[in-house]
Amino acid sequence: MAKVAWNVDPSHSTIGFSVKHMMFTTVRGHFKKFSATVVADPEDLTTAEIDFTVDVASIDTRDENRDNHLRGADFFDVEKYPHMTFKATKIVKTGPNTYDMTGDLTIRDVTKPVTFHVTYEGMGKNPWGQEVAGFTAQAKINRKDFGLTWNAALETGGVLVSDEVKIELEIEATKAQ
Repeated sequence: MAKVAWNVDPSHSTIGFSVKHMMFTTVRGHFKKFSATVVADPEDLTTAEIDFTVDVASIDTRDENRDNHLRGADFFDVEKYPHMTFKATKIVKTGPNTYDMTGDLTIRDVTKPVTFHVTYEGMGKNPWGQEVAGFTAQAKINRKDFGLTWNAALETGGVLVSDEVKIELEIEATKAQ
């Protein structure tokens, strides 16, 4: 297949994350609003052009107080930095349906290279006759690298929020008409 434009379907896609809380439990969340530009041959992503923009204020961890704290200056500071972005810079095939996609992740105006491990899950036609492709991707970042440094010490030792954040994407994209 030739390289073509794809529309990421936000109702069938997720940009999520998980982080350790109190050193031993995991808190998960996601962003409700995001957009992407994808121009690719889904069966060979090595030449793909991929850009994501996330509306950070759309964060949802199922706890409004925590979400408001994450939106504030201690974390994302959404008034000052309303978006986080990712732009792929290099994609290397690592297996029959797997890739390492390295790109520039920007959070709070701090840009660092991050590598996502991507799996092409397959392609087919939906009930309306449109070509649809599926992908999953995972990466780990250190939140402090992006200026997300707030934390609280625990009286038993350790900290309230781990530095490591796991990012997980489930993407469904429809071939542009």
